[in-house]
Amino acid sequence: MDRQREQRAGEEVRGIAAATIACDAALVQVFSFLGKRWNGVILGTLVNGAVGFSALARRVEGISDSVLSDRLAELQACGLVIRSVVPGPPVAVEYALSTSGAALVPALEELRRWAATHLPSNDVPIVR
Repeated sequence: MDRQREQRAGEEVRGIAAATIACDAALVQVFSFLGKRWNGVILGTLVNGAVGFSALARRVEGISDSVLSDRLAELQACGLVIRSVVPGPPVAVEYALSTSGAALVPALEELRRWAATHLPSNDVPIVR
């Protein structure tokens, strides 16, 4: 009986360890992406709705146009941002969160609340 109990306990520990490794791998993946400078800020800015490139550049203080363009392309490639061409003179381009990008909003809000409470206030870019 004790042998079976020990075996089951060992299996549970291995199961927990496997789940922890999987969770850690997922966290590494998400933070390698969201931790890339500007990605989280851009996504957080798009929470307020679709916006054109120039307006987005003005709202994300401190980002260069070339870096913004690169990050938007990455976010599009990951399926988090949708790029739309708005017809009419002049033709305009807007960026908005996709369904997958919008699914990140609660996590971004939690990160924002945590940072406001637990991180020291430094001179960081302000999203307008």
